Order: sequence, then C-alpha cells, then structure tokens
Amino acid sequence: MPHTITKGICGRYSSLWCIHDPCGRFRVIAPSIGFRSHFNIAQGSTNPVITMHERVDAVMMQWGLVPHWAKDIKAINRPINARAESLAEKPMFRDLLKTKRCLVPASGFFEWKQEQRHKIPFYVHLKDEPVFAFAGLYDIWSNLAGTTLSTYTIITTEPNALMAPIHNRMPVILQSEDEKRWISQNPLSVEEMHRIFSPYPVEEMKIYPVSERVNSTAVDDEKVIEPVKGL
Repeated sequence: MPHTITKGICGRYSSLWCIHDPCGRFRVIAPSIGFRSHFNIAQGSTNPVITMHERVDAVMMQWGLVPHWAKDIKAINRPINARAESLAEKPMFRDLLKTKRCLVPASGFFEWKQEQRHKIPFYVHLKDEPVFAFAGLYDIWSNLAGTTLSTYTIITTEPNALMAPIHNRMPVILQSEDEKRWISQNPLSVEEMHRIFSPYPVEEMKIYPVSERVNSTAVDDEKVIEPVKGL
C-alpha cells in the first residue's frame, strides 16, 4: 500500500540536481553516485548529501537520522527534522553541529495547509535557483559486524511571511555564499548560526498549490510539482 502524507515540516521534498549540473553547482569532484532526479522524496529514502573533509563529496545517505551511539536502530526515533533553536542542547544533534554538517540538495519542498477537515498540498521553491541546499546534519552508525548506515536530518527554523499561513516551521535554506562555510570543519560562531538559521527572504521564494497525487510516496514524476489552477 502506498505511503501517504508524512507529518511535520519538510516531510517531503524534490531534488532535480542531476538535471541542473551537480558538479558545477556544488563543486563536487566525483558526482557519479548513481542518483537520478526525484520529484517526491520521502522519509527513509536514500539521497545525496554534500560533505567536506579533504574535499567536497556527494555521499548517499538515508533520510531520518540514526545517531552513532544507538544500540537498536529499529527502536530509536529517527528524526527527519531538527529545530535550529535547540541543536546545541539536544544530545542527538549538538556534537553533529560541530563537525558533521552537510548540504541537502533540493529543488523545492512540499507542505500541507489544513483547511477545515482537508489538507491542501503546496510546493515551495526559489524563483531564481533551480537547485539549492537545505542545512543538514548527518551521522554514521556502525555495529560490531562492520555494517554501517549513513543518515541525515534537515534543520528547520521559524517561518517567513510566505510560509507562516501554511505552517509554523520551514526548512533552513542556505544562501549560496554560506554553503561552503556550513560544511567546513571549523566551528560556527553564534553570529554565523543566527544569520544562517534566519528564514529565507520571502521575495526570493514562490509557493503554489499542487495535486494531491503528491500525497502518495509511490508517485514520483514531474506532475507532482505542477501548479493546480483554481485554488
């Protein structure tokens, strides 16, 4: 049976990275990681994230964070989002904020607005950027048998004026000039985090209603991001 709506802000997004020159956009040296563009990415799927150590790399990771210290990955809660305001306080996130920051390539995200007893899906994207990056955190879990699992979560912040009527949170969308700093191995200052976690400028974003086809994670085609007229 197809999965339906994922609850919570930024519970679904699109990534058309392969269509829009991944190597040039994020300066990835070896982007051939077997990923194709997806229009309806859901929790639990495996997607590319950008990290930087000796170089900038694209790495396939599963959406839904598993901390490295987890004993039973089947029993632990796997957050797809992390609140920017409490990252430094939560044991699951505070150490990752220091050294395991990543870029999550995206082309837009979906959010559902509650209208009486009905939820209307909306698609949100940037007007002039076909591909951008969410601020993310990642971790790598392993067991004694040598099995490893790389996972990530997307950071959220307060909504801007565009998103506020839809939801009380929105994903942290990075300005392009902040991307390299975000994935660097150097600690971020309080001032830098405040700037990075600020809601993205309203005037650079666009939102419109889309078909309820997006409610099913089994549907993954360009029609899920097409605007629905008359709403």
